[in-house]
Amino acid sequence: MSDIFISYARSTAIQAQAVARALRALGYDVWRDDDLPAHRAYAEVIEERLDAAKAVVVIWSAEAVKSQWVQSEADQARAAHKLVQLTLDGAKLPMPFDRIQCANLVGWTGDLDAHDWRKVVASVGDLVGADRSPATAPAAAPRKRSICVLPFSNMSGDPEQEYFSDGISEDIITDLSKVSALSVVARNTAFGFKGKSPNVKELAHELGVSHVLEGSVRKAGNRVRITAQLIDGAAGDHIWAERYDRDLTDIFALQDEISQAIVGALKLKLLPREKRAIERRGTDSVEAYDLYLMARSYALTGNDGDPRQHEAIERLCRRAAEIDPGYAQAWALMASAQYTLHRGHGRAGDGEAALDRALALNPDLAEARALKARMLAIAGRQEEAAAEIAVALRLDPESYEVNFRAAYISYRQGRLAEAVPYFEKAATLIETGINAPFMLISCYAALGDGENTRRVARIALERSEKAVAQDRSNGRAMDVGVTALAALGETDRARDWMSRALLIDPDNLQMRYNFACTLATSLGDPDAALDMLGPVLERDTGANTRAAPTDPDLAGLRGNLRFQAMVAAAEARLAAGETEPPLVA
Repeated sequence: MSDIFISYARSTAIQAQAVARALRALGYDVWRDDDLPAHRAYAEVIEERLDAAKAVVVIWSAEAVKSQWVQSEADQARAAHKLVQLTLDGAKLPMPFDRIQCANLVGWTGDLDAHDWRKVVASVGDLVGADRSPATAPAAAPRKRSICVLPFSNMSGDPEQEYFSDGISEDIITDLSKVSALSVVARNTAFGFKGKSPNVKELAHELGVSHVLEGSVRKAGNRVRITAQLIDGAAGDHIWAERYDRDLTDIFALQDEISQAIVGALKLKLLPREKRAIERRGTDSVEAYDLYLMARSYALTGNDGDPRQHEAIERLCRRAAEIDPGYAQAWALMASAQYTLHRGHGRAGDGEAALDRALALNPDLAEARALKARMLAIAGRQEEAAAEIAVALRLDPESYEVNFRAAYISYRQGRLAEAVPYFEKAATLIETGINAPFMLISCYAALGDGENTRRVARIALERSEKAVAQDRSNGRAMDVGVTALAALGETDRARDWMSRALLIDPDNLQMRYNFACTLATSLGDPDAALDMLGPVLERDTGANTRAAPTDPDLAGLRGNLRFQAMVAAAEARLAAGETEPPLVA
């Protein structure tokens, strides 16, 4: 039987998986309900595993607090003196669990050296009877085959072809994830090793996987060469390797061939429905696929506030959709770019037609469902938005867009503690993304968590500095940098960045709105905040006027008569249908 039983609510399945993986890497046998056998009653298996476990790790969250299942499992563990508690969002624990020590893992992203994670490990060690560490613990024998697909190296001699090798790697990860008998390390974890040359045996032990796939891609003209090697994580030996030289038009068949060769080498059985799922590409056009990969690479750069980026995405996806009108992914990404460009700028319909087309072609596209949820939330249809985002999270819990939009919906509804885990997840899914850590600064500051505010501010600043170094006209990166610097107490530098940003991009209303938030909070200058906010609300076409009355960063201005007058005037102007054209796209 298992050493550890994990109890959690469904909304925190991603975090529960991370906790289980980290404990398995320490050599523990861990059980959670994703291992339920198909032939036995749910309640019977739960009771059996709960009784047999030496430690019960309860993952508390807002949903878990309301769950009778979680409370019942926690109560049985407490009575048996084998309860280990941790919280992911700081939700108030029910009695009597609020009187028992609970590790605070709000914002935890898998850092094994985090103080409160060490508390969890120590408690588990006391209960199970061994204090294990990665250096001394034997690697846990996986319950099923598991694999990490390292990013394939771009061997084309052209850095501009990086998007293609990354796309191939991501597609192989996606394909293998459809094999029920195989556990696949998530993209964000695998891509953390990009550009590095890790020791495969150490990597496999660290991630708790049985196998590692590595390879390279060389694209030249109409030819592509892909090499791939499957390595035994314990022994470090190659168990399968192949080199493919093909016409680019064969790329889809080649990806299928690689995925099925890996399944065969691992001696796994591929079910017919899994084979069909792997072969479903969304398009049969290599040209449309190449354009989509290029567009998606722009979406992953981290410059997600730069209108030029979204304009490029829109053009690329529009061309891909012209080549293949049935390419749902291209329509969905185009809708996202249009929405980001035009939301709140008097063009509320932009993105809706493309989104409707994407969902008509494929209702199971997680990113499209998440964008639909965001549009519904903006329209005030909160119950429908909640239903849509729940579906999106179920369809693809590892999607940046899905996690970010789930967080943003909760944030705008004032449910900051619920937004935090999704923003944290989004921040890890795109290692260069600046929007998620930027939003986390606001969340943690409003929640009074200074330690995490400073932590995410350092992440936001590092990413902003890199983005500005690549493009000094990136107003969004400078905007985020100002907020991060102010949160870290570097006020002089924050004001210097603000002055430069206003010179570089003076008509960026969203940037001015964010500067007003920073002036009102970290910089403690309400008069300057109102001076900055006034012109924004005078020309705003909807988004900022809706946000200002409930924005946690502007809470200190709510009692100010000048602020109240500004918001009232903007609301009256919009209600009368008086909008001005935006200064920026």
